[in-house]
Amino acid sequence: MDKNNPIADKKFENTSPLSMTREEMLNLTNKASEILVDHNLNFASQDAWDGEFSDGLAKIFMTDPPEDGQNIDEVLEQVTQKIFPYSLNLAHPKCFGFVSSSPTWPSVIADFLASGINQNVCTWLVASGPSQIELTVIEWIRQWLGYPDTAGGLLTSGSSAASVEAFVVARESADNPSRATVYMSDQTHQSIIRAARVIGITAENIKKIPSDDKFAINVNLLAEAVAQDVENGFQPLLVVANSGTTSTGAIDSLDWIADFCESQNLWFHVDAAYGGFACITERGKRLLKGIERADSITLDAHKWLFQPYEVGCLIVKDLQNLESVYSMRSDVLQDTVWGKDHPNIANRGIQLSRTFRALKIWMSVQIFGMKAFRDTVEQCFALAEKAQHYIQNSSNLQLLSPAVLSVVCFRFNPENLNLSESAIENINRSILVRVFWDDHAFMSSTMVSGKFALRICMVNYTTTWEDVKETLDAVESFGTEALESS
Repeated sequence: MDKNNPIADKKFENTSPLSMTREEMLNLTNKASEILVDHNLNFASQDAWDGEFSDGLAKIFMTDPPEDGQNIDEVLEQVTQKIFPYSLNLAHPKCFGFVSSSPTWPSVIADFLASGINQNVCTWLVASGPSQIELTVIEWIRQWLGYPDTAGGLLTSGSSAASVEAFVVARESADNPSRATVYMSDQTHQSIIRAARVIGITAENIKKIPSDDKFAINVNLLAEAVAQDVENGFQPLLVVANSGTTSTGAIDSLDWIADFCESQNLWFHVDAAYGGFACITERGKRLLKGIERADSITLDAHKWLFQPYEVGCLIVKDLQNLESVYSMRSDVLQDTVWGKDHPNIANRGIQLSRTFRALKIWMSVQIFGMKAFRDTVEQCFALAEKAQHYIQNSSNLQLLSPAVLSVVCFRFNPENLNLSESAIENINRSILVRVFWDDHAFMSSTMVSGKFALRICMVNYTTTWEDVKETLDAVESFGTEALESS
């Protein structure tokens, strides 16, 4: 034995305790596939939501990890019986809360394939095929948005991360102003505020502009705020416009804001996380007119493009702005410079290690075709409009915000009863709880003009009008019971 090299005589086996035989792999895969297929074929018969208290789940799972492997069937049983059921069933046709979308089956399989092959889509050298698919998907999105040929971007975990990446580019393009201010409406998603804080904007320099009666940013107040800040020595950096607020689906005056930002030399960012992919339809293009003038846009394909989590997108009008910030030389990556015009997508954002997110979008579009996606988005528009008309024609329900995209906000408030605001809110809060626990549906709530509102959002391809109507009828029924009991 070589005493200077204690492992020289050690024999290494070709197998690992983490390896599985082909038979074992297929057995586990088949069992998992059956779980997923059965779930996708039978989710309508389940509840849209169920939850468990943390103490109950902690008793089951807050244990030391096993030293030896457990039986596969027992592990899968825990997954299916104790983990999956206690969550929001996003694919359920009556899942109307937040912005909950059902993923297409090809996109689910694409994620399975991408995870199994496990490619790192960071540079052209290590992932030329996957990189080209991502470039193709980004090009599709560029065309759908009507962006110029100079535009480009990347896929991200979601719009929260994409917004941070966009704001860094905006800050760098303005030479890092020391007293930078950003502007958004009071309807803007909290992830935008978080992104501003991440890039170093102080809380007092994040200006929330009141919205108008259509829940869009008040452009006159925006102009006044910018002018006042300039006068006081601040350095306005960027304006965020909404293309589909989470609460009501409102869309800001994109063309007006684009003109204003050009006149003031401000970065124009559009948060289109929810509403952005409406652009694949003619109606969506009309609603989003002016979005093509933004300096940067964020969208979430795991919302209205029917993809599984996670896949968001950042796309900027001038790709060079993006790459000038994130493209950095590293000795350990010097081999990745492979030929002219071979892009490294890691040079467009904060991630170096990146999953193959584009495959699910590419595969589902290839298998279904764009007409199927356009028709489904149009169906969501139609369901929201029909829900609005149904609410308006009800003597018990009151519309609080119109269906701009596919969100409708309303409340139970019977005509001619003259209930107080506190009484109306208490009744509607009790309705929400009843829907959670006593109905197959799930909806969320929001505040609309200071009023507690029930909110339904339709971005689910499994949803029919019967699902919507039954949920609205349940709201009326629960509201009537609450009114009688009070």
